[in-house]
Amino acid sequence: MSLFIGVDSGTQSVKAVALDLATGRTMAEARAPHRLIGGLPAGHMEQHPADWTAALDDVLTRVAAEIDRGRVRGIGVSGQQHGFVPLDADGRVIRPAKLWCDTSTVAECALLTRKLGGAKAAIRRTGNPVLPGYTAPKILWLKRHEPENYRRLRHVLLPHDYLNFHLTGHYFMEAGDASGTGLMDVRRRTWSAEAIRAIDRNLADFLPPISASDESPGLLRPELAAKYGLPREVVVSAGGGDNMMGAIGTGNVAPGVVTASFGTSGTIYACAHEPIVDPNGEIAAFCSSTGAWLPLLCTMNVTGVTEQIRALFGYEHVALDTVVEAVPPGAGGLVLLPYLSGERTPNVPEGSGTLLGLTHATFTAGHLGRAAMEGVTLGMNHGLRRLAELGVKAREIRVTGGGARSPVWRQIMADIFGVPVVGMMEEEGAALGAALQAAWCVARRDGQKAGIAELAKRVVRPDETTRCRPDRKRVQRYREIQAVQDQLSETLRDIFPAQRKLAAE
Repeated sequence: MSLFIGVDSGTQSVKAVALDLATGRTMAEARAPHRLIGGLPAGHMEQHPADWTAALDDVLTRVAAEIDRGRVRGIGVSGQQHGFVPLDADGRVIRPAKLWCDTSTVAECALLTRKLGGAKAAIRRTGNPVLPGYTAPKILWLKRHEPENYRRLRHVLLPHDYLNFHLTGHYFMEAGDASGTGLMDVRRRTWSAEAIRAIDRNLADFLPPISASDESPGLLRPELAAKYGLPREVVVSAGGGDNMMGAIGTGNVAPGVVTASFGTSGTIYACAHEPIVDPNGEIAAFCSSTGAWLPLLCTMNVTGVTEQIRALFGYEHVALDTVVEAVPPGAGGLVLLPYLSGERTPNVPEGSGTLLGLTHATFTAGHLGRAAMEGVTLGMNHGLRRLAELGVKAREIRVTGGGARSPVWRQIMADIFGVPVVGMMEEEGAALGAALQAAWCVARRDGQKAGIAELAKRVVRPDETTRCRPDRKRVQRYREIQAVQDQLSETLRDIFPAQRKLAAE
């Protein structure tokens, strides 16, 4: 039977898994780290795409060495969303990629929003407001700040598209990841002429056509097939953004399932058969990588916050869980507004972290750790409540990412969200989703009518040993804390820009 390899290229590393579709088992996996570029000004977050391809080659070589290579039929790639990879006419990288977490484009967002007629008009034209995380303001940033580099620009790709380009030699972009650029009319799955003209009318020539998610950019390049020891006819699937692939990998391919990812950033998303456009712009109106839509909320600060607390006290993960579990819900009145990297939902890119309620009693590792876990989860719940207002209500939330491995944190999630949460048997949900999409793509090329929902149902399994159910009393307690955090956020938003200015000086 056939094997399919799924790759997930994130901010910190590239992961790969090999899926045996017949058994639903992961046969091999590998991980290779890469780093952010250090020493950049505040708000600038960049990486060298060459680091991604080097890590990709590493994990594919190692995974291939552990399996029956001749059975591999397809490779799917998941990648961090929104990054801007600028290429010249020969396909060479012009400068490092600006990432999803780069908040240096606040001025460009304001300029694009004005050109589109205001925030409400931008949402009418594209389905989404113009946010610093998206690709569009990054392109305008290049035009305004590095005009010489912009003059060389001939191809715009997203991170996962660039890895597909490395694997196949073809320029390609599918609807799911493209919907996070800020340049697409998500309702119609077409490029928005108005959004493109707001940057540069020639930009239309630099964007690949938007393709369906069951299409393929091509076969694996022969020299790479030889390098990895794989068959020459291996298909590379469309792939998609990490959230789109995470949806597939958690079985979130039909309405009714909600996924929450607790990684460096935090996302909560659901499947919808029609576009769900938030007139307030808090929920992203993305397309899925299955032909449907993926209403999504994103926060910038999750495990990055808890990891800083852990490092501050020199704890291992289990030790931090132990001291957090000993502290009652509410952390003794300690409330964290966790905007260490600014924030996207709510949209406060110049925000900063704030601790409220620090006393001699709460100045402990356990209290600070619990306040961190609660604070970032409350931040995600801000968006989950907005999803509910738009008609997307969770009965259960499937959780992934580093935060989902913590039993203490999973119970905090259930109590804050007010619904059961459960982890997954396969932790690398985005990589698994990419492998499943590859299987779907190959099946379509072979003339089979297999649907992505059918394939996911055969493979994806929740881990029932991780299930946590909400406690009624704690749910009520967290609603009270949520109100405090919301008020704190609203109160401080006007102060954040001045605070940033003082810090820069």
